[in-house]
Amino acid sequence: MESWQKIPSEDRLKRITKALHENVNFSKDITLGYPASKLDGKVFYEDASFLKDAPVLMTYLSNPNHIGCHTTGVSEKAFKGTQEIEKEVLEIVAVDIFKAKTNEYDGYIATGGTEANIEALWIYRNFFMNSYQANLSEIMIIASEDTHYSIAKGSNLLMIDWMKVPVDFESRNILENEFEGLLLKAVSDGKKYFIIVANMATTMFGSIDDPEVYTNILEKYELKFKLHVDAAYGGFIYPFLVTDSKLDFMNKNVSSITIDAHKMLQAPYGTGIFICRKNLIENVLTKEAEYVEGMDLTLCGSRSGANAIAVWMILKTYGEHDWFEKVKILQMRTDWLCNQLDSMKVEYFREPFMNIVTIKSKYIPNELALKYNLIPQKHSIDNHWYKIVLMDHVNVSGLQQLISDLKKLVFV
Repeated sequence: MESWQKIPSEDRLKRITKALHENVNFSKDITLGYPASKLDGKVFYEDASFLKDAPVLMTYLSNPNHIGCHTTGVSEKAFKGTQEIEKEVLEIVAVDIFKAKTNEYDGYIATGGTEANIEALWIYRNFFMNSYQANLSEIMIIASEDTHYSIAKGSNLLMIDWMKVPVDFESRNILENEFEGLLLKAVSDGKKYFIIVANMATTMFGSIDDPEVYTNILEKYELKFKLHVDAAYGGFIYPFLVTDSKLDFMNKNVSSITIDAHKMLQAPYGTGIFICRKNLIENVLTKEAEYVEGMDLTLCGSRSGANAIAVWMILKTYGEHDWFEKVKILQMRTDWLCNQLDSMKVEYFREPFMNIVTIKSKYIPNELALKYNLIPQKHSIDNHWYKIVLMDHVNVSGLQQLISDLKKLVFV
């Protein structure tokens, strides 16, 4: 991994300070045309001594706007310094983690996985309309029933139908035969163009979709499609534990990927990442944004440059090898929990290369779910599952308390 190197704290500080100096300085520069400024000094104290050693906080105060997409064309020159930092982040994520080739991708740091997923749907809807003169009624989203609700939201916003593909209750695998039947019905109903969403860790189960279940059948019937990978949760863990993934840019069918930095990476909330192959993102150009220097190819428009700095700081603090160690520790803690559940014959689902354990609800009394803030699949009486997410703060001692309580309440 050429771009993803760990660097010392003093070098990180120098790099961010240099980037901020290359941005417009609202305190000193004569800047009359921007509807923006630094954060209000009466509310956000900017002379605190600790700020000189806190590059992310310095960036929040300077308030750079990263409107637009900085991997193609030109961008607002007022924030060119921190825009370069964002481009460094995208290079690490696209090339070093998801195996794209340098200069063969576009992307931006979005407000989260929901926006990034909808951006993908928007791009492919417009791609089919621009390239094949497709009607809305001819375009369909394909995604499993375990897929994140952002796909339903995108379907509604973009006015394109969603085929909700059933999965096996125990394995959470896509039911291939049922999918083929649903696809043939969709074709008979006039659908011609398909947007596939494959999951690199579903929100509830951490399950991993095999994209070839979809693409092999679509290719069998010579149907046109684009494949998007929702790696919002799994993107910063699964690629480090699996060497032969079908869900990165080495797979010729993968056109785009969503990753959330505010989950596994522990960046501030409101930090997602969208990456796609070249010559796709132009399908969502907003030509009416004529006052914006460059092209606005994003869904959100204005966005905080400080979030890009936060992601860069995390990636450069760890580097590839330290991040791998962190992921391995979480995997080992997940293994420990599963071993305990196995010894009690508690039924659960766990994808081997993820850090989510989803337990059947019959083993989880309400008082236990409330005590440990376990998340149900459904907030209703027909809930069948509760999930445990092995995040950085979840250690073995806390898991041991859960196991002890489980034994007292269920296995008495």
